[in-house]
Amino acid sequence: MNPVLILGGTADARRVSQLLHEQGLPLLYSVAGLVRRPNVPAEIISGGFTQFGGLSAYIKSRNVVAIINATHPYTEKMSETAQGVAKQENIPYWRFLRPAWQAQEKDHWILCKDWLSLIEKIKPYKNVFFTAGQLPQKVLDALGPMQQITVRTAVKPKAKLPENCHWIKAIGPFDYEREMQLIRQKSIDVLVSKNSGGEATVAKLAVARNLGIPVLMLERPETIIEAGTFDNSAAMIAACVRWYHGKFPPDL
Repeated sequence: MNPVLILGGTADARRVSQLLHEQGLPLLYSVAGLVRRPNVPAEIISGGFTQFGGLSAYIKSRNVVAIINATHPYTEKMSETAQGVAKQENIPYWRFLRPAWQAQEKDHWILCKDWLSLIEKIKPYKNVFFTAGQLPQKVLDALGPMQQITVRTAVKPKAKLPENCHWIKAIGPFDYEREMQLIRQKSIDVLVSKNSGGEATVAKLAVARNLGIPVLMLERPETIIEAGTFDNSAAMIAACVRWYHGKFPPDL
């Protein structure tokens, strides 16, 4: 077997896996941790590659012939590691980087380059809704005791939550009606988000737009766009399939 390793954990990665499987490619699918077992036609590896001696060692041990990175746009460390290992092992590397959201008319986005700049901009608000994944402890520690905080993540936050914080465990996709209900129920007056792109979590932005609520938007990390990076998953899949069947022709 000459498998392609998919770095996943996103709805995009699950779709890519299914389509590559339909094209006859053997797959390995990696997730950092199991929030829920993904329904993918591949062997699933959970918990990272340190348990195998690192990504390079794992690739050699499983005879991986290519890497597809379909992780979240903010997974900087994993993406840098995967790209470097692919070069080191002289195997193809494809990255699907879904397009960022674009502000629309009536949106009130306050762009933040990093968490430090966000801390200063969040202080005037009373009811804060964090929908930005795991939060640094320094961000929660900087919030005032009179602020009411709502944090929504797929897994339990690693940071210690203050007493004035309500944690909601939830996994997208999220629809408009439920987002509206939650934001109104909590009297949210500011929303904190990463510019993740995609459809699964975009409803919160539409609610904020229609209610006139500002969004503190963490900008995407600067990414060096190299050959093999796609913002269209179909084009990336086509490139991968062409390469794979050119090197490993399907049985006739």
